[in-house]
Amino acid sequence: MGSAETAGMNTSTQSNAGTAQRSTVKPLEGLVVVTLEQALAAPLATSRLADMGARVIKVERAEGDFARGYDGAANGEASYFVWTNRGKESIVLDFKQEGDRRVLDALLAKADVFVQNLAPGALARVGLDSDTLRAAHPRLITCDISGYGTGNAASNLKAYDMLVQCETGLAGITGVPEACGRIGVSICDIGAGLNATIGILSAIAQRERTGKGCGVAVSLFDGAADWMTVPYVHEVYGNGAPTRQGLQHPSIAPYAAYETNDGASVVISIQNEREWANFCLHFLGQPALAQDERFCSNNVRVQNKDELNKLIGQAFARKNLAQATSALEKANTAYGQVRTVREMSSHPALRKWPMAVNGKDLDLIAPPVQTPWDEGRFTPSPKLNQHGAAVRAEFAIEVGNEVTA
Repeated sequence: MGSAETAGMNTSTQSNAGTAQRSTVKPLEGLVVVTLEQALAAPLATSRLADMGARVIKVERAEGDFARGYDGAANGEASYFVWTNRGKESIVLDFKQEGDRRVLDALLAKADVFVQNLAPGALARVGLDSDTLRAAHPRLITCDISGYGTGNAASNLKAYDMLVQCETGLAGITGVPEACGRIGVSICDIGAGLNATIGILSAIAQRERTGKGCGVAVSLFDGAADWMTVPYVHEVYGNGAPTRQGLQHPSIAPYAAYETNDGASVVISIQNEREWANFCLHFLGQPALAQDERFCSNNVRVQNKDELNKLIGQAFARKNLAQATSALEKANTAYGQVRTVREMSSHPALRKWPMAVNGKDLDLIAPPVQTPWDEGRFTPSPKLNQHGAAVRAEFAIEVGNEVTA
């Protein structure tokens, strides 16, 4: 799958290490990805490609990806960085310098995929924009990740996750009635990274059909706006977007959090009238409520939500957590405990893989997609310029009698 005419799929000892121990070849083995990336969205996308077996060469500036300095929670390394840079190679290049530019050009000549999320226009000014690169390397797939897309009045705005949560209205429907809220993880960055992965995989499949690369582009705003389709339709064509509800659903009832007498908080969800009848019988002990005119359908339950929540809250307050969950299971009612991160860390459904970080294994959360080529262990994220010398030597290019490496 190499974009150079003389090369097929490029391989390396780093990308194929451990292949002999696996019974299944990873789907992207031999694919070479070159990435100019910072922080979260692009690194997340390329880490997923690395998980699938691609060789990912991360080009960093002298000071490194600034996400390296976000925190030291992962045994002295940044949690963001170890999560989104596992299994990559790192080389420091200043592509404004002639020698380093030649190395980068050599990398791109043999790359299958090029990913970047630098400031808008930064690469075009030095002739490294996607259109120029694909003209030079017709099999190259390019992926551009931006904050607000291109060609609009917002294109040049700086785009960080919480800013995009606000700009898309996501923060406006998140939180409690008294105040907007930020979703507690960098959801817009994460969404853009996953959308980029989907786009790149689509382009790889397209290249198998056509023999030519293509460009894909994603933005943080587009991803978050897509998730806002239902509130958007309600606002523009219906009776208004949902208001902030805290831990309850704006259009389904009961679908809310209730507190037990030992201080636990439990969310229940009733999706149909059969479930409501079972809940009334087995949890509330009041089967007649299923036919009460205030509560006999979802629409009227939503209209009488305050009265409904008071009634259900009183029933929860008479039970401790164990009693409440036992009754909910008897009623076959869907429920979830509102857990702390500490409680989540020991959840029975949580899968973990070890990763060596500064000489110590840390148990990190396993990839969300389980595959036959899973290894059960993460390849560590790279130190800054850890692979610089080896990559320079491998991609050395001759210029007259001079070798730039």
